[in-house]
Amino acid sequence: MNRIKITEDLSFSRIVYGMWRLSDDSDTSVAHVQAKIEACLAQGITTMDQADIYGGYEAEEVLGHALKAAPALKDQIEIVTKCDIVAPAGRYADARVKYYDTSAAHIRASVDHSLRLMNIDKVDTLLVHRPDPMMDHHETGAVLDEIVASGKVHSIGVSNFKLHDWTLLQSAMKTPLATNQIELSLAAPEGFTNGDVAYLQERNVPIMAWSPLSGGSLMTGSGAVQDALSKVAAENGVDNGAVAVAWLLAHPANIMPVMGTNNINRINTLSDALKVKMDRETWYELYTAARGEEVP
Repeated sequence: MNRIKITEDLSFSRIVYGMWRLSDDSDTSVAHVQAKIEACLAQGITTMDQADIYGGYEAEEVLGHALKAAPALKDQIEIVTKCDIVAPAGRYADARVKYYDTSAAHIRASVDHSLRLMNIDKVDTLLVHRPDPMMDHHETGAVLDEIVASGKVHSIGVSNFKLHDWTLLQSAMKTPLATNQIELSLAAPEGFTNGDVAYLQERNVPIMAWSPLSGGSLMTGSGAVQDALSKVAAENGVDNGAVAVAWLLAHPANIMPVMGTNNINRINTLSDALKVKMDRETWYELYTAARGEEVP
């Protein structure tokens, strides 16, 4: 599997395994979590996507139990995690309202929690999960630079940021922002025309795409998009999901789909997207179906 350069000394697998459902599985045993990671590794998928809030602030710990039991896995994977969302759950059960916290104190505490819960010494990439309308970019930028300098985090990125959010934060940082994780799929293709993809592509910043299958609706739903996917899938001997992922992979902006599933059989086929032949006309056939009309 091809890899995408994140920093001079860090790269991610082209397909990323998303762990937001990890603690929702009926089986969260060490053996089962390890089996998921090993199924990914067998396909060259080495990058694991986490967030402090996933699973009501429990998913990082589920991963941590598996890594503690099999520490050799730590050297075979890259870990992305996120912070800044505070919701009334888990360790923040007393919060009166869901909010974002990009204060220095919160980010430091979140990183320390993530390292402890996942039983790791360093986060490969920390993402600011959501733009914070109350962000003091000088304070936030300074603490992000600080945690990189400390060795606790290797690189910094963001998630769901618009261009103005990106440039505001970057203006107060010495560390270059490494990636932006945004929603992007055939069910949510707006990023290709609203500037989300363009500004990152212009800056040679790799993109992480969350919900590339729109929560599974692109595989199981009905409609013009599903019909178009089924046609290409039949031609390539794969399922609709593989085609939807291949559509993202075909774009020149270095998009890394973040694939979230707890089904081992499904995990074993994540790399099927690499088998799909996706020429320009096929890409536009799918895009036209997603738009509901031909391009102007």
